[in-house]
Amino acid sequence: MMKKTAYLLLMPMLLMGCQTAQMNAVKPVQGVELKQPEAHVLCDQYICANDSGISRELTQKYLGQDQADKVFSKGQFNRTQFAFANGIFCDVQAGKCYVDRYFNADGKRSAVAENYSKALFGQEK
Repeated sequence: MMKKTAYLLLMPMLLMGCQTAQMNAVKPVQGVELKQPEAHVLCDQYICANDSGISRELTQKYLGQDQADKVFSKGQFNRTQFAFANGIFCDVQAGKCYVDRYFNADGKRSAVAENYSKALFGQEK
C-alpha cells in the first residue's frame, strides 16, 4: 500500500519534469527568466534571439506559432537591438549584452552582462 501511494505521489512530478525538458535541454544562463535551449540562442517568455538578432523561426520553435505571430505582427522593428523581459539589452553590432538599455550621465552604456554576451555571441566580437 505504501509503495502504491508513493508511486501515485511521485508520478505527476515526473510527468511535469518531462514537459519542461525541451526548454531546459541546455542549462539556463544565469538568471531566471532567460533560457538557452541551444547554443547561441536565448529566450524569454516573449522572444528568442541568436547572434543575428530576434528570430521568428526560433521564437516559433521554442515559444510556439501563436507567440511568433503576436511578436511579428506588430510591423517592422529593429531586430538587432533588443531587451529581454528581464531588462538585459543586447546589441548585435556590438556583439554584447548589457545589464540594461540605459546610458549613464556621461553617455556610456551600462555594464556589459558577460554571461549573457557569451551565451548569445560566444566570444566577444
